[in-house]
Amino acid sequence: MPIRRRTSLIVVGIATILLLAFFFVVPALIRVDRYRPDVISYLQEKTGKQVEIGRLALTFSPITIHIDQIGVKNPPIFPAGYMVRVARIDAELSLRALLHRQVVIKSLVLESPILNLTSDPDGPWNFENPQSKASANTFPLGLISSVKINRGAVIASNLLPSDAAGPVFFEAHEISCELQEVNVAGILNPSSSSMDGRGSLRAGLVRFGSVEATNLDSKLRLESRHVFFTEIKAQVYGGRAVGGLSFDLSGKNASFKTDARLSGINLAQLLAAFPSGGGKMTGRMEGDVKLAGEIAHSLRPLAEIRGTGHVTVRNGQVPSLKLNANLMKLAHFNDLGPAKNDPSSFNVITTDLELADQRISSRVIDIDGYGVDVDGSGSVSVSGSDELNYRGLAEITTKESFFTNTVARLSGATLKDGKLQFPFRIGGTIDSPVFSKGKGDTDGDAVQNQR
Repeated sequence: MPIRRRTSLIVVGIATILLLAFFFVVPALIRVDRYRPDVISYLQEKTGKQVEIGRLALTFSPITIHIDQIGVKNPPIFPAGYMVRVARIDAELSLRALLHRQVVIKSLVLESPILNLTSDPDGPWNFENPQSKASANTFPLGLISSVKINRGAVIASNLLPSDAAGPVFFEAHEISCELQEVNVAGILNPSSSSMDGRGSLRAGLVRFGSVEATNLDSKLRLESRHVFFTEIKAQVYGGRAVGGLSFDLSGKNASFKTDARLSGINLAQLLAAFPSGGGKMTGRMEGDVKLAGEIAHSLRPLAEIRGTGHVTVRNGQVPSLKLNANLMKLAHFNDLGPAKNDPSSFNVITTDLELADQRISSRVIDIDGYGVDVDGSGSVSVSGSDELNYRGLAEITTKESFFTNTVARLSGATLKDGKLQFPFRIGGTIDSPVFSKGKGDTDGDAVQNQR
């Protein structure tokens, strides 16, 4: 073998060994974990919060800092606990920036992060650093091109006026998220007006108030103290929901807006999610709903929400109302063919909704029962009293005998096109409704049946 060729092979072999040493031996010799106290001190100075780090490590190709078991505790004005805990963070660094003695993070991967967001009654959130002496613009992470989250969780709550912990109003679990152009300084700085990140998010479970959704898929945008979930698709109580949800964190009280289109919702499962809602109504619901409001620092943070909507419920029951049976009792006759069967059931209910002042109001309610059709209006309290205030006009859809019609008319019903009609009112509560006769078709509150 020629000497030159042999020399070349030796040089290549040495170079390979050095390269392998660079990638496998040098990181071990550097022992970046010995700088952990300095890193902790630096982060605490920049964030104004107590920081814990379990271990630091360094690998090459690409150059990546590994942080195991990192935790950031709540600032002093909040209850003791962690604002965020992450099982592992992998931060890829820019080699070009390092050659210029700069630290630039190209990407972050967060494994199993748990983010606890808490708002104080006086305004600040626990992720802000209003007490930090350092400027938020000097925070070391800056703008990050890519952030990936695996198996994450977010839990949001308000403190009560007494500074005691309040109930959780939003939570998401089993989060998988990919964000681009994440501005960490903007997120921490209360005066930021920048775009703080955008991307996509998936969650196995999302709960807002008492309502749950599973297998949620959406676009996500972080912008100047606002969080936008757009193009949402989710499974909700046996059906589906699409739409959007946004949070505004800039005010003393956080606020929200949501616009949802619903289909195939199991109404019994939905109502069972609310206190005392179980067993009130069954059927499949579809329609659209818009809700908005402030999230109060109280034991009922969503009590003052408002909204509008239009829904249709098919093939269900309202056991407590027993619609047909009660209406028949008002007219003092019972044997009306289809009207006597399955007295708590209905075929279709269509209604508009308006939620305000802890009351749901409907201007037009159209109920197609089995043998009885009802047009009505009214409202129900959602403040806890479950008070009912409804009125309407019921029509027996089958023509009856002369004797039955005569008795019914003497009892207050009217005859139109051979079918009996009579006004009614419903008071009392959802669990104990009280039926009474209306004042006739001259009653201003009674709804005229146009069938």
